[in-house]
Amino acid sequence: MNSGEELEYPRILIQYQNGFLISKVMFAACELGIFDLLRESAESLSSKVIAERLGSSLHGMERLLDACVGLKLLSIEVKQEGAFYRNTDISNLYLTKSGPKSQYYNLMYYSKTIYLCWHYLADAVREGKNQYERAFGISPKDVFDALYRSEEEMTMFMHGLNAVWSICGRDVVTAFDLSPFMVIYDLGGGGGALAQECVSQYPNCTVTIFDLPKVIETAKKHFVSSEEQRITFHEGDFFKDPIPEADLYILARILHDWTDEKCVRLLTKVQNVCKPGGGVLLVETLLNEDKSGPLESQLYSVNMLVQTEGKERTPTEYSNLLTAAGFKEVEIKKTGKLYDAILGRK
Repeated sequence: MNSGEELEYPRILIQYQNGFLISKVMFAACELGIFDLLRESAESLSSKVIAERLGSSLHGMERLLDACVGLKLLSIEVKQEGAFYRNTDISNLYLTKSGPKSQYYNLMYYSKTIYLCWHYLADAVREGKNQYERAFGISPKDVFDALYRSEEEMTMFMHGLNAVWSICGRDVVTAFDLSPFMVIYDLGGGGGALAQECVSQYPNCTVTIFDLPKVIETAKKHFVSSEEQRITFHEGDFFKDPIPEADLYILARILHDWTDEKCVRLLTKVQNVCKPGGGVLLVETLLNEDKSGPLESQLYSVNMLVQTEGKERTPTEYSNLLTAAGFKEVEIKKTGKLYDAILGRK
Protein backbone atom coordinates (compact mmCIF):
# COMPACT_ATOMS: atom_id res chain seq x y z
CA MET A 1 0.00 0.00 0.00
CA ASN A 2 1.06 3.58 -0.58
CA SER A 3 1.83 5.63 2.51
CA GLY A 4 -0.03 8.85 3.22
CA GLU A 5 3.14 10.82 2.52
CA GLU A 6 3.51 9.24 -0.94
CA LEU A 7 -0.12 10.03 -1.77
CA GLU A 8 0.33 13.61 -0.59
CA TYR A 9 3.49 14.11 -2.65
CA PRO A 10 4.13 11.42 -5.33
CA ARG A 11 7.92 11.52 -5.19
CA ILE A 12 8.36 8.18 -6.93
CA LEU A 13 6.18 9.25 -9.86
CA ILE A 14 8.24 12.41 -10.28
CA GLN A 15 11.36 10.24 -10.38
CA TYR A 16 9.77 8.03 -13.02
CA GLN A 17 8.68 10.94 -15.22
CA ASN A 18 12.23 12.31 -15.12
CA GLY A 19 13.79 8.96 -15.97
CA PHE A 20 14.30 9.70 -19.66
CA LEU A 21 15.78 13.10 -18.81
CA ILE A 22 18.45 11.34 -16.76
CA SER A 23 19.21 8.95 -19.59
CA LYS A 24 19.53 11.72 -22.16
CA VAL A 25 21.89 13.73 -19.93
CA MET A 26 24.22 10.73 -19.77
CA PHE A 27 23.83 9.97 -23.48
CA ALA A 28 24.51 13.59 -24.48
CA ALA A 29 27.58 13.86 -22.25
CA CYS A 30 28.98 10.71 -23.87
CA GLU A 31 28.14 11.87 -27.40
CA LEU A 32 29.73 15.30 -26.86
CA GLY A 33 32.92 13.68 -25.52
CA ILE A 34 32.89 15.20 -22.03
CA PHE A 35 34.05 12.06 -20.25
CA ASP A 36 36.73 11.35 -22.85
CA LEU A 37 38.13 14.87 -22.60
CA LEU A 38 38.27 14.74 -18.81
CA ARG A 39 39.88 11.28 -18.85
CA GLU A 40 42.61 12.54 -21.15
CA SER A 41 43.20 15.63 -19.02
CA ALA A 42 45.71 15.37 -16.22
CA GLU A 43 43.70 17.86 -14.15
CA SER A 44 40.16 19.08 -13.62
CA LEU A 45 38.88 21.52 -16.23
CA SER A 46 36.65 24.57 -16.06
CA SER A 47 33.33 24.68 -17.87
CA LYS A 48 34.78 27.35 -20.19
CA VAL A 49 37.70 25.17 -21.23
CA ILE A 50 35.44 22.14 -21.71
CA ALA A 51 33.00 24.15 -23.84
CA GLU A 52 35.81 25.61 -25.97
CA ARG A 53 37.53 22.28 -26.57
CA LEU A 54 34.27 20.51 -27.44
CA GLY A 55 32.87 23.36 -29.53
CA SER A 56 29.73 24.01 -27.52
CA SER A 57 27.99 26.98 -25.97
CA LEU A 58 29.23 27.88 -22.50
CA HIS A 59 25.81 28.21 -20.86
CA GLY A 60 24.62 24.92 -22.37
CA MET A 61 27.75 23.09 -21.26
CA GLU A 62 27.51 24.48 -17.72
CA ARG A 63 24.00 23.12 -17.32
CA LEU A 64 24.92 19.71 -18.68
CA LEU A 65 28.02 19.48 -16.49
CA ASP A 66 26.07 20.41 -13.37
CA ALA A 67 23.43 17.78 -14.18
CA CYS A 68 26.23 15.21 -14.48
CA VAL A 69 27.47 16.29 -11.05
CA GLY A 70 23.98 15.71 -9.68
CA LEU A 71 24.02 12.23 -11.24
CA LYS A 72 27.44 11.58 -9.65
CA LEU A 73 29.00 11.11 -13.07
CA LEU A 74 31.27 14.12 -12.48
CA SER A 75 32.76 15.70 -9.39
CA ILE A 76 33.02 19.46 -8.98
CA GLU A 77 35.40 21.79 -7.14
CA VAL A 78 34.44 25.45 -6.84
CA LYS A 79 37.54 27.65 -6.78
CA GLN A 80 37.92 31.41 -6.69
CA GLU A 81 38.20 31.45 -10.48
CA GLY A 82 35.12 29.27 -11.00
CA ALA A 83 33.87 25.67 -11.09
CA PHE A 84 36.17 22.85 -12.19
CA TYR A 85 35.07 19.35 -13.16
CA ARG A 86 36.56 15.88 -13.32
CA ASN A 87 35.28 12.36 -13.94
CA THR A 88 34.18 10.09 -11.13
CA ASP A 89 35.68 6.60 -11.08
CA ILE A 90 32.57 5.02 -12.60
CA SER A 91 32.66 7.46 -15.52
CA ASN A 92 36.34 6.78 -16.22
CA LEU A 93 35.67 3.07 -16.18
CA TYR A 94 32.41 2.83 -18.13
CA LEU A 95 31.56 6.08 -19.94
CA THR A 96 34.77 6.83 -21.84
CA LYS A 97 35.58 5.20 -25.16
CA SER A 98 38.96 4.05 -23.83
CA GLY A 99 37.68 2.86 -20.44
CA PRO A 100 38.56 -0.78 -19.68
CA LYS A 101 34.85 -1.68 -19.45
CA SER A 102 33.49 1.03 -21.71
CA GLN A 103 29.73 1.08 -22.27
CA TYR A 104 29.98 4.06 -24.64
CA TYR A 105 28.72 2.31 -27.78
CA ASN A 106 25.93 0.58 -25.90
CA LEU A 107 24.73 3.96 -24.65
CA MET A 108 24.98 5.45 -28.16
CA TYR A 109 22.83 2.61 -29.49
CA TYR A 110 20.27 3.32 -26.78
CA SER A 111 20.31 7.02 -27.60
CA LYS A 112 20.19 6.83 -31.40
CA THR A 113 18.04 3.72 -31.94
CA ILE A 114 16.18 2.41 -28.91
CA TYR A 115 15.18 5.87 -27.67
CA LEU A 116 13.61 6.73 -31.03
CA CYS A 117 11.65 3.46 -31.16
CA TRP A 118 10.33 3.98 -27.63
CA HIS A 119 8.75 7.24 -28.71
CA TYR A 120 6.13 4.97 -30.29
CA LEU A 121 5.62 2.61 -27.36
CA ALA A 122 1.87 3.21 -27.18
CA ASP A 123 1.61 2.36 -30.90
CA ALA A 124 3.62 -0.82 -30.32
CA VAL A 125 1.23 -1.88 -27.56
CA ARG A 126 -1.84 -1.11 -29.67
CA GLU A 127 -0.52 -2.87 -32.77
CA GLY A 128 1.64 -5.60 -31.21
CA LYS A 129 4.58 -5.00 -33.54
CA ASN A 130 7.95 -3.24 -33.63
CA GLN A 131 8.17 0.43 -34.52
CA TYR A 132 11.08 0.71 -36.97
CA GLU A 133 8.80 1.93 -39.73
CA ARG A 134 7.58 4.91 -37.68
CA ALA A 135 10.95 5.63 -36.08
CA PHE A 136 13.12 5.39 -39.18
CA GLY A 137 10.78 5.36 -42.15
CA ILE A 138 11.69 1.81 -43.18
CA SER A 139 9.65 -1.35 -43.40
CA PRO A 140 11.99 -4.20 -42.50
CA LYS A 141 11.29 -7.71 -43.79
CA ASP A 142 12.63 -8.98 -40.51
CA VAL A 143 14.18 -7.58 -37.38
CA PHE A 144 17.78 -7.56 -38.53
CA ASP A 145 17.15 -5.68 -41.75
CA ALA A 146 16.46 -2.81 -39.38
CA LEU A 147 19.15 -3.47 -36.79
CA TYR A 148 21.79 -3.75 -39.52
CA ARG A 149 20.43 -1.10 -41.87
CA SER A 150 23.92 0.42 -42.33
CA GLU A 151 27.50 -0.52 -41.52
CA GLU A 152 27.64 2.28 -38.95
CA GLU A 153 24.47 1.01 -37.23
CA MET A 154 25.68 -2.58 -37.33
CA THR A 155 29.09 -1.65 -35.91
CA MET A 156 27.47 0.37 -33.10
CA PHE A 157 25.13 -2.53 -32.28
CA MET A 158 28.02 -5.01 -32.21
CA HIS A 159 30.13 -2.67 -30.09
CA GLY A 160 27.17 -2.41 -27.73
CA LEU A 161 26.84 -6.19 -27.42
CA ASN A 162 30.55 -6.53 -26.75
CA ALA A 163 30.24 -3.83 -24.07
CA VAL A 164 27.54 -5.84 -22.31
CA TRP A 165 29.67 -8.98 -22.38
CA SER A 166 32.62 -7.05 -20.94
CA ILE A 167 30.64 -6.81 -17.68
CA CYS A 168 28.52 -9.99 -17.88
CA GLY A 169 30.35 -12.38 -20.21
CA ARG A 170 32.56 -14.16 -17.71
CA ASP A 171 29.61 -14.82 -15.40
CA VAL A 172 27.49 -16.50 -18.08
CA VAL A 173 30.24 -18.68 -19.59
CA THR A 174 31.33 -19.86 -16.13
CA ALA A 175 27.82 -20.37 -14.73
CA PHE A 176 28.29 -24.01 -15.76
CA ASP A 177 31.48 -25.97 -16.31
CA LEU A 178 31.83 -25.91 -20.10
CA SER A 179 35.25 -27.59 -20.18
CA PRO A 180 33.84 -30.94 -21.47
CA PHE A 181 32.62 -29.16 -24.62
CA MET A 182 35.55 -28.96 -27.01
CA VAL A 183 33.83 -27.73 -30.18
CA ILE A 184 31.54 -24.75 -29.62
CA TYR A 185 29.39 -22.81 -32.09
CA ASP A 186 28.25 -19.34 -31.06
CA LEU A 187 25.10 -18.77 -33.12
CA GLY A 188 24.65 -15.07 -33.79
CA GLY A 189 27.98 -14.42 -32.06
CA GLY A 190 28.39 -11.00 -33.65
CA GLY A 191 31.49 -9.16 -32.45
CA GLY A 192 32.93 -12.22 -30.74
CA ALA A 193 33.14 -11.02 -27.13
CA LEU A 194 31.58 -14.22 -25.74
CA ALA A 195 33.72 -16.36 -28.02
CA GLN A 196 36.80 -14.60 -26.68
CA GLU A 197 35.59 -15.10 -23.11
CA CYS A 198 35.08 -18.82 -23.79
CA VAL A 199 38.57 -19.41 -25.17
CA SER A 200 39.96 -17.40 -22.26
CA GLN A 201 38.15 -19.47 -19.64
CA TYR A 202 38.45 -22.87 -21.36
CA PRO A 203 41.92 -23.35 -22.93
CA ASN A 204 41.03 -26.58 -24.74
CA CYS A 205 37.97 -25.39 -26.64
CA THR A 206 37.54 -23.83 -30.06
CA VAL A 207 34.67 -21.45 -30.88
CA THR A 208 33.14 -20.79 -34.28
CA ILE A 209 31.06 -17.64 -34.69
CA PHE A 210 28.07 -18.45 -36.93
CA ASP A 211 26.47 -15.26 -38.25
CA LEU A 212 25.29 -13.43 -41.35
CA PRO A 213 27.98 -12.69 -43.98
CA LYS A 214 27.89 -8.92 -43.42
CA VAL A 215 28.19 -9.43 -39.65
CA ILE A 216 31.17 -11.77 -40.09
CA GLU A 217 32.83 -9.24 -42.40
CA THR A 218 32.41 -6.50 -39.78
CA ALA A 219 33.60 -8.77 -36.95
CA LYS A 220 36.79 -9.59 -38.82
CA LYS A 221 37.34 -5.94 -39.69
CA HIS A 222 36.70 -4.37 -36.29
CA PHE A 223 36.48 -6.91 -33.47
CA VAL A 224 38.28 -10.28 -33.67
CA SER A 225 42.02 -10.40 -34.22
CA SER A 226 43.28 -12.69 -36.98
CA GLU A 227 45.89 -13.90 -34.47
CA GLU A 228 43.19 -15.59 -32.38
CA GLN A 229 43.44 -19.03 -33.98
CA ARG A 230 40.91 -20.71 -31.67
CA ILE A 231 38.11 -18.49 -32.97
CA THR A 232 36.85 -19.16 -36.49
CA PHE A 233 33.89 -17.99 -38.56
CA HIS A 234 31.01 -19.59 -40.42
CA GLU A 235 28.79 -17.47 -42.65
CA GLY A 236 25.10 -18.26 -42.76
CA ASP A 237 21.55 -17.69 -41.59
CA PHE A 238 20.90 -20.19 -38.79
CA PHE A 239 17.20 -20.35 -39.65
CA LYS A 240 17.81 -21.12 -43.33
CA ASP A 241 21.26 -22.70 -43.67
CA PRO A 242 22.69 -25.98 -42.30
CA ILE A 243 24.26 -25.78 -38.84
CA PRO A 244 27.44 -27.88 -38.45
CA GLU A 245 27.80 -30.54 -35.75
CA ALA A 246 29.30 -29.39 -32.45
CA ASP A 247 29.49 -30.25 -28.75
CA LEU A 248 27.87 -27.04 -27.55
CA TYR A 249 25.86 -24.25 -29.13
CA ILE A 250 25.65 -20.81 -27.53
CA LEU A 251 22.57 -18.69 -28.19
CA ALA A 252 23.17 -15.42 -26.35
CA ARG A 253 20.40 -12.83 -26.56
CA ILE A 254 18.98 -14.69 -29.55
CA LEU A 255 15.73 -16.35 -28.48
CA HIS A 256 14.31 -13.19 -26.92
CA ASP A 257 14.07 -11.75 -30.45
CA TRP A 258 11.64 -14.40 -31.68
CA THR A 259 8.22 -15.94 -31.17
CA ASP A 260 7.90 -19.26 -29.32
CA GLU A 261 7.28 -21.05 -32.62
CA LYS A 262 10.50 -19.76 -34.18
CA CYS A 263 12.45 -20.49 -30.99
CA VAL A 264 11.34 -24.14 -30.98
CA ARG A 265 12.12 -24.45 -34.67
CA LEU A 266 15.67 -23.13 -34.15
CA LEU A 267 16.28 -25.20 -31.00
CA THR A 268 15.00 -28.34 -32.74
CA LYS A 269 17.43 -27.70 -35.59
CA VAL A 270 20.25 -27.33 -33.06
CA GLN A 271 19.20 -30.48 -31.18
CA ASN A 272 19.24 -32.52 -34.39
CA VAL A 273 22.90 -31.70 -35.13
CA CYS A 274 24.16 -31.57 -31.55
CA LYS A 275 26.55 -34.40 -30.66
CA PRO A 276 25.25 -36.95 -28.12
CA GLY A 277 26.05 -35.66 -24.66
CA GLY A 278 26.32 -32.15 -26.03
CA GLY A 279 24.07 -29.22 -25.31
CA VAL A 280 22.93 -25.67 -25.83
CA LEU A 281 23.69 -22.68 -23.60
CA LEU A 282 21.04 -19.97 -23.61
CA VAL A 283 22.03 -16.57 -22.28
CA GLU A 284 19.05 -14.36 -21.53
CA THR A 285 17.65 -12.01 -18.91
CA LEU A 286 15.11 -13.98 -16.88
CA LEU A 287 11.76 -12.83 -15.56
CA ASN A 288 10.62 -14.06 -12.16
CA GLU A 289 8.17 -16.94 -12.37
CA ASP A 290 5.39 -14.77 -10.90
CA LYS A 291 6.27 -11.92 -13.33
CA SER A 292 6.96 -9.61 -10.36
CA GLY A 293 10.36 -8.55 -11.73
CA PRO A 294 13.21 -7.92 -12.04
CA LEU A 295 12.37 -4.46 -13.34
CA GLU A 296 15.25 -4.51 -15.86
CA SER A 297 13.92 -7.74 -17.36
CA GLN A 298 10.41 -6.33 -17.55
CA LEU A 299 11.68 -3.22 -19.32
CA TYR A 300 13.73 -5.34 -21.71
CA SER A 301 10.62 -7.35 -22.51
CA VAL A 302 8.81 -4.14 -23.44
CA ASN A 303 11.83 -3.28 -25.60
CA MET A 304 11.46 -6.59 -27.40
CA LEU A 305 7.94 -5.49 -28.31
CA VAL A 306 9.17 -2.14 -29.60
CA GLN A 307 12.15 -3.55 -31.52
CA THR A 308 11.50 -7.21 -32.37
CA GLU A 309 8.79 -9.88 -32.45
CA GLY A 310 9.98 -11.59 -29.27
CA LYS A 311 9.86 -11.17 -25.49
CA GLU A 312 11.76 -11.95 -22.29
CA ARG A 313 10.72 -15.17 -20.55
CA THR A 314 10.66 -16.96 -17.21
CA PRO A 315 12.90 -19.97 -16.44
CA THR A 316 9.91 -22.29 -16.92
CA GLU A 317 9.13 -20.78 -20.30
CA TYR A 318 12.69 -21.36 -21.51
CA SER A 319 12.66 -24.88 -20.09
CA ASN A 320 9.46 -25.59 -22.02
CA LEU A 321 11.04 -24.35 -25.26
CA LEU A 322 14.05 -26.62 -24.74
CA THR A 323 11.88 -29.62 -23.84
CA ALA A 324 9.71 -29.06 -26.90
CA ALA A 325 12.87 -29.14 -29.03
CA GLY A 326 13.97 -32.48 -27.56
CA PHE A 327 16.51 -31.47 -24.91
CA LYS A 328 16.17 -33.71 -21.86
CA GLU A 329 18.11 -32.05 -19.05
CA VAL A 330 17.71 -28.35 -18.31
CA GLU A 331 19.65 -26.43 -15.66
CA ILE A 332 19.27 -22.74 -14.82
CA LYS A 333 21.77 -20.48 -13.11
CA LYS A 334 21.05 -16.88 -12.15
CA THR A 335 24.20 -14.77 -12.12
CA GLY A 336 22.94 -11.76 -10.18
CA LYS A 337 23.70 -9.53 -13.15
CA LEU A 338 21.71 -8.59 -16.24
CA TYR A 339 22.01 -11.96 -17.96
CA ASP A 340 21.51 -15.51 -16.73
CA ALA A 341 22.39 -18.93 -18.12
CA ILE A 342 20.24 -21.92 -19.11
CA LEU A 343 21.95 -25.17 -20.12
CA GLY A 344 20.02 -27.83 -22.03
CA ARG A 345 21.62 -31.22 -22.70
CA LYS A 346 20.91 -33.72 -25.41
